[in-house]
Amino acid sequence: MKFIQHQDRKQTSIFPVSIDAAIARDNEVRVIDLFVESLSLKDFGFDLDFIENGRPAYHPSDLLKLFIYGYLNKIRSSRDLEKECLRNIEVMWLLHLLQPDHNTISNFRMVNEKAIKKVFRATVQIAKHFELIGGKLIAGDSTKLRAQNSKKNNFNQAKIERHLAYIDNKLQDYNKALLEADGDNEQIKSVIEKHNNRKENYQKLEQQLKETGESQISTSDAESRQMITRNNITEVAYNVQTTVDAKYNIPIDYKVTNNNDSKAMGNMLRRAKSILRTNDFIALFDKGYHTGSEFKIANDLEIKTVVAIPDLPSSSHAHNSNYNLPQFVYNPTNDTYTCPQQQTLCTNGKWYKKQYHHNFIMVKQYKTRHCKTCPHITLCTSNTRGRGRVIERSQYAPYIEQNKRNVERYQQLYKQRQAIVEHPFGTIKRQWGFNYIITKKGKQRASADVGLIFIAYNFRRLINILGQDVFKTYLKQLVFLFFHFFAPLKSQNLDYKLPILFEKIRTQNCKPSFNRFILSQIFLKI
Repeated sequence: MKFIQHQDRKQTSIFPVSIDAAIARDNEVRVIDLFVESLSLKDFGFDLDFIENGRPAYHPSDLLKLFIYGYLNKIRSSRDLEKECLRNIEVMWLLHLLQPDHNTISNFRMVNEKAIKKVFRATVQIAKHFELIGGKLIAGDSTKLRAQNSKKNNFNQAKIERHLAYIDNKLQDYNKALLEADGDNEQIKSVIEKHNNRKENYQKLEQQLKETGESQISTSDAESRQMITRNNITEVAYNVQTTVDAKYNIPIDYKVTNNNDSKAMGNMLRRAKSILRTNDFIALFDKGYHTGSEFKIANDLEIKTVVAIPDLPSSSHAHNSNYNLPQFVYNPTNDTYTCPQQQTLCTNGKWYKKQYHHNFIMVKQYKTRHCKTCPHITLCTSNTRGRGRVIERSQYAPYIEQNKRNVERYQQLYKQRQAIVEHPFGTIKRQWGFNYIITKKGKQRASADVGLIFIAYNFRRLINILGQDVFKTYLKQLVFLFFHFFAPLKSQNLDYKLPILFEKIRTQNCKPSFNRFILSQIFLKI
């Protein structure tokens, strides 16, 4: 049987193949190279000014190209990226044979969180240019990404107290044993010292909790928090808030937090309004975002929200479901409630401060004297001997009621929420395996990691939707724009240069929409 014969490794070639010739014309690394070259990295905040003394630094564009390539190919570790520079011909081509070490690679990601976010914004701007962002319907949600901090290294007050109680019991037993040994057992003394040291460490953690006012503390990654990921399963993680446009499921915003979803919607809507440059859109969120103060923010922004309504807590259930709070009808004209027995509940007009989920809200109370003589009072409330049924209406009730009307009106629209916002999460976590944060020591570094994930995701979406040819043509035009228009504008006389630049634009044979885009960018630079 004949086999294909290999070449001799030691044989030299008369016509050596260059690295460029070894990379196919349609190879993805060429798109990455064009994309980074089209960016004004200094304007984004990357440091391009280094002193002449010492060893020269690597240019930020080279390290950014390396990271985008790595994240697109499921490689995030700085040590793994270092290896790719030595053995991967695509990376060799992309970095022009540069070989940065893992510390240089890691430090670049560590210090450029804000600049990386601006690169992500650039992918959103490209999507907007090609009308891939509809701007009429968005969906918001969060996902938990595990932090580099084990549950064992996460503590709250109750956990610390359990450890201290265990140590005190052990110390009591060992001290008793030491007395019985007449204080001559060095092994027992060593164990007692070990437990005392552990006790001191736990007491320091307890003091730190009291000083910071935090409910928990993590010792490996200080800003990570133990959170419920699904059902009753918890992980020490970060909570990544994301806003996704419905047209092509493209994320337009992200933010790394260590809090739950209840107070996140307002900030997400503010940023969405700024990114889309309009408030004429509908925002879909799940019931975790159902918070009165956030509805007020949405109302002030004049943004229409559709947020799922959570079930009533068991403490708010009446003995008979016909007397639950939704069955009481509010009358805005005279500021009263009508109960299922057609009695009117009135308020004295005073506002009372009430704690709700670690926050204080203002409420009015509504009641009626007819409760005392009502034959159905036992079905309505347990307070049969006191004031009877008391309804509390918060300062945010009008906004919550408006959201309820929106939910009833846009029921079919809300069903699209999961398909919109879970699309990126499914790709990132299930297909790419990015279900954890690779960095340590705080939200800022975690945000850089998440930013590169979303850059890679948007980059992949742009290639898949537009195709490489269209995307590369656009990027080539951007590179031309950057080197021939933006650079001269910074150093030349504008009165003299602008007519020449406009003539260059006219002769580039670009689409009219792109010409308008170029002109708008020039005037922004001016």
